[in-house]
Amino acid sequence: MSLPHAILTALMEKPSSGLELTRRFDRSIGYFWSATHQQIYRELGKLETGGLIRALPAEQPARGQKKAYEVLPAGRAELARWTAAAQDPKPMRDVMLLRLRAAAVVGTAGLEADLRRHLELHEQQLAEYREIERRDFPPGKDGPEDRLRHLVLRAGIDLETFWTQWLRRALTDFPDMPAPEGL
Repeated sequence: MSLPHAILTALMEKPSSGLELTRRFDRSIGYFWSATHQQIYRELGKLETGGLIRALPAEQPARGQKKAYEVLPAGRAELARWTAAAQDPKPMRDVMLLRLRAAAVVGTAGLEADLRRHLELHEQQLAEYREIERRDFPPGKDGPEDRLRHLVLRAGIDLETFWTQWLRRALTDFPDMPAPEGL
């Protein structure tokens, strides 16, 4: 149910074509709510059919011209309703944690290299988030909208900081892990 709300949010920030929207997802919202380009285009159609968004009138009629969309009052009301509604946190699901649990019974072959790979990926993401913070949130840029956007970015920074610290600890402990009995 959240993808339509992610799209409404992005369109409230700036009316966009489907292509522009998918590019913006790849650069911002997609960091914490991913969607394929096909999902975004399919959802745009549903939102338009549902009367929550509309295609902006084309400047010149042309076959194959990309449509730009804007949010209608009903879409804004739906986004406000959804934003105000209480939602429970989702339980964490992480494949690496499940694999480590399974390693306790089948052995750790291959895991150390993948832990190192995960650490590298999380370090890269953390560096990217810190660069976005440096670029987009200089001192003094603290309007209410900026503070909320920065708060979302800080969540990403804090999560990547957690994962990099946890993976370093796991890699430090990993060589001392005994193989399960019977292997």
